[in-house]
Amino acid sequence: MSAVTLKREGEIGLFLVNNPPVNALSHGVREGLQDCLTEALEDDAIKAIVIACEGRTFIAGADIREFGQPPKEPHLTDVIESIEAATKPVIAAIHGTALGGGLEVALACHFRLAVPSAKVGLPEVKLGLLPGAGGTQRLPRLAGVETALQMIVSGEPLPAPKAHEAGIVDEVAEAEDPVAAGIEFARKVVSENREIRRLSGLPPVVTDPAVFDQFEKAIAHRARGFLAPFHCIKAVRAAAELPFSEGIERERELFVELLLSPQAAAQQHVFFAERQVARVPGLPKDTPTREINTAGIIGAGTMGGGIAMCFANAGIPVTIVEAKQDALDRGIETIRSNYARTVDKGRLSREQMEQRMGLITPSLKMEDLSSVDIVIEAVFEAMDIKKDVFGRLDEICKEGAILATNTSTLDVNEIASATKRPQDVMGMHFFSPANVMKLLENVRGDRTADDVVATVMALSKKIGKVGVLVGVCDGFVGNRMLAPRGREAAFLVEEGALPQQVDKVLYDFGFPMGPFAMADLAGLDVGYRIRKAREATRDPNLRDSTWLDKIVEMDRLGQKTGAGVYRYEDGRTPIPDPEIEQLIVAHSKEIGMERRDISDEEILERCLYAMINEGAKILEEGIAARSLDIDIVWIYGYGFPVYRGGPMFYADQVGLDKVLAGIEKYRRRFGDDFWTPSPLLERLVKEGKGFGSL
Repeated sequence: MSAVTLKREGEIGLFLVNNPPVNALSHGVREGLQDCLTEALEDDAIKAIVIACEGRTFIAGADIREFGQPPKEPHLTDVIESIEAATKPVIAAIHGTALGGGLEVALACHFRLAVPSAKVGLPEVKLGLLPGAGGTQRLPRLAGVETALQMIVSGEPLPAPKAHEAGIVDEVAEAEDPVAAGIEFARKVVSENREIRRLSGLPPVVTDPAVFDQFEKAIAHRARGFLAPFHCIKAVRAAAELPFSEGIERERELFVELLLSPQAAAQQHVFFAERQVARVPGLPKDTPTREINTAGIIGAGTMGGGIAMCFANAGIPVTIVEAKQDALDRGIETIRSNYARTVDKGRLSREQMEQRMGLITPSLKMEDLSSVDIVIEAVFEAMDIKKDVFGRLDEICKEGAILATNTSTLDVNEIASATKRPQDVMGMHFFSPANVMKLLENVRGDRTADDVVATVMALSKKIGKVGVLVGVCDGFVGNRMLAPRGREAAFLVEEGALPQQVDKVLYDFGFPMGPFAMADLAGLDVGYRIRKAREATRDPNLRDSTWLDKIVEMDRLGQKTGAGVYRYEDGRTPIPDPEIEQLIVAHSKEIGMERRDISDEEILERCLYAMINEGAKILEEGIAARSLDIDIVWIYGYGFPVYRGGPMFYADQVGLDKVLAGIEKYRRRFGDDFWTPSPLLERLVKEGKGFGSL
């Protein structure tokens, strides 16, 4: 069956695209549009043409199955030029989403109609690209430079009413039937003998050239490090300053630059990886899930309150339990304050806020969790406390309830051993602030049931998270890899770097902040407590770094005390402190370390290669099933730059042979304790493969 069919509705030729699930612009669709157009133009009985789609959406972009494949004729640009050059009126009848190439097809049409629920957008920037089939040239001519910049640079879609206000859509239909509305609109075009409007024939948009510089400044912080947003601005600028034919050439030139860039490959990797993490290897697709209609949270602190908000935001009633009334009151008030700030920013209505607050029930009795479908424990990070909580939950909760722990490092199997139902126990490691951060590390214990895994993975999406399944080990994936980075950062400071140099190198690489600014933000006492708890079991022969402990013992705990590694005069901005620099120099002397100049290259290699080597061990041990799981953990939980694709993808781009050579170099300098290469890394280099091949 053809991907596009031509039907005759009196004097209207109706093109119906049918390429499930999203009517992507596959070769068959492109060819079908071209063939139907030729046939319709040759049929004297057809006076106007409507392009519409079967199923749930208009054309929603390129066919991802063709990514990386040699392009086949007809190319999208050829189809678009043919549509625009048609001598009979062509109308796009939009429902669902017209995205990317789908909107570019609609822009080639002479008129555009949308049903009320439709959305239109050009999201290519999210894949490290720009609209490459005339979108950056036609949209500014139709809707103006400012609207085009907002849409193209953000990649966010516009709902039909706003698209109509912007002039992108000529009319919003009264009903949701795009075919009927499109045919009716086409008949009106014919009866009124409306003049065909080709956007390529409109003159360049005259605007103040300063708008482009202003827009660049406005996005400079959030788009730091990305190529595509700034190339998008250049392309729209071409629409404002050049004739259409020259603007199209400039668009193509910029598109090819992005297409061949490492960033486009990285962002496309992340796009696909985010969709793949939900598919757990070895877990059948038809694995049943348990119903989650109610939830319970133990702990109303920062983490517990944030988790409660996630459930309330998804419309799931949640009971939040605390031991003391004052702690419970503080927790509920913090939740209310968080919602109120969102209302003040215009992202939530007062009515929605009250609805969500109404879904959160405070309680001082753990017994109130007896009927909930899932309980998430978010108490102090200590094994004895958590086991006590789970022992009580085992007695209180109904049969089949999922018992989850929010631990960030502790052994989920040991926690599960406090119950008589280890099959129902799982880790759900939220990241702070839990109501904002997208990552959810879902930790499968040795005896966790398949249906519990399937339920928690599905629940992750329902509450707005990107869930990644990981196994049990100290720190799981994210914190386990964070530890060697933190170790090397601390060692580098002992050896001669200063905290601000290390932080700047990681910030310039693309992280939102460096390791020491991050430690100050989290609170230096957090790492201090973990270190002290592990001191008794630590090998005394291993090199250790204690200069951060000395800062904590000065009661400098980070941002919350106004000083940590840095000073914080305004409460947020880190300022290098000469007192700490003196402490570091004295510490190096005390441990017999002769300080030296350390290059930025060494800082980057030691921090990243130590992480990558640990990631390889995680893969080898089966803690993560795929390298893409590790990449998603680090992108959504730790701010690894999206345009570098995650640590394991980045390693593949650098070349695993180069990474291994770097690890061997530091092994020769510092010994085997921390720089023994992963056998998996060595094997992949020997076989000439990358992590992505696993």
